[in-house]
Amino acid sequence: MTCSIIGIDISKLKLDLCLLREQDKLKHTVFPNSAAGFLQLSAWLQKQQVTQVHACLEATGTYGEALATYLVDAGHKVSIINPAIIKAYAQSHLSRTKTDKVDATLIARFCQERKPPAWQPLAREVRELQALVRRLESLMEMHQMEVNRLAAGVSAEPVRESLAQHIAFLDQEIKRTTDLIRQHIDQHPTLREQRELLVSIPGIGETTAAKLLAEMLDVKLYKSARQLAAFAGLVPRLHESGSSIKRKARLSKMGAPRLRKALYFPAIAAIKYNPSIKALSLRLKERGLCPMQIIGAAMRKLVHLAYGVLKSGKPFDPALVKTA
Repeated sequence: MTCSIIGIDISKLKLDLCLLREQDKLKHTVFPNSAAGFLQLSAWLQKQQVTQVHACLEATGTYGEALATYLVDAGHKVSIINPAIIKAYAQSHLSRTKTDKVDATLIARFCQERKPPAWQPLAREVRELQALVRRLESLMEMHQMEVNRLAAGVSAEPVRESLAQHIAFLDQEIKRTTDLIRQHIDQHPTLREQRELLVSIPGIGETTAAKLLAEMLDVKLYKSARQLAAFAGLVPRLHESGSSIKRKARLSKMGAPRLRKALYFPAIAAIKYNPSIKALSLRLKERGLCPMQIIGAAMRKLVHLAYGVLKSGKPFDPALVKTA
C-alpha cells in the first residue's frame, strides 16, 4: 500500500497541511487544531482518496500531541521532528520565506527525502502520570508566587485575606495531587517497580522519581545512557575553532528542560550523600571546575545511574558504579 506524505505545521488554533500528490503536486488545506478539526482531516483524506499517510510534524509541546495520537490510533504513520532540524533543512534549501503554508511544505519535503522514524505515543498510564506531575509543578509555582506576594507586604486587608485563602487552597491541592501521583504509581506494577529502582539511588526521592518517570519517557527508547543524557540536554557542548577560539565546555541544554529542572536539587543532594557522585565532585573540584559545572556533571551522572537501574532492573549498588 502506497503511503502518502503529509507535512503539518502546528499552531495553537489551526493545522496547516501540505499533501504531496503524484508528479510532485502539492495540495494545501487548513483545519482547526481540535477534535472537530481532526475529524475534518479524516474526511478530507477520504475525499482525496488517501487511505494511509506518513504525517510529519514538528515537536511543539502539547499543541501537536493530540493530533499525533489521533493519527496513530487511525492507523497512520507519524513522525515528530525537532524544529531545529526543520529550520536547518530550510536553510540548506535557501528558503527565504516563512509562512505556515511554506513551513508545511518544507516539513512534507523533509519527510519525503529523509523518511524519519515513526513516533509512538506514550502508554496511557505514563501520559496520565505526566499530566499529574506537570499539574503539581504548576500548583507549586502558583503557591510560591502567592507566598512571595504576601511576604512582600500588602496594605489592603481584603487582599491579604485573599492571598492567605488562595495559599491554603493551593496547599490542599498540592497535597491532593501528590497523593494522586503516589496512588497512580502504586496502581501500575511497572511504574511502581521503576519508582523503587530510582529511589534506591541516593539523592533521588519519590517526588523526583515521579518526575523522571513522567519526563524521561520509556528507557527502552535510548540505546545508551549518553543518549538519554543528550535528550535531557546534559551533554557538554564544545566550542573550538582553529588555535584562537577555545571556550569553556557548557551544557548543551538542547533537550528536555523539565528533566533538567527535576535533576538540579537532587544533584546537589547527591553531591553530599551519594558516594560515587561525591567522589566525582571532589575530582572535578581538584581540576578547577566551578560549582555550576560540578552540579551539571552530577546531574549527568544521576541520569546515567537512573538509566542503569531501569535498564538492568536492579537497585543501585555503589560497588558496581564505574568511575565517571
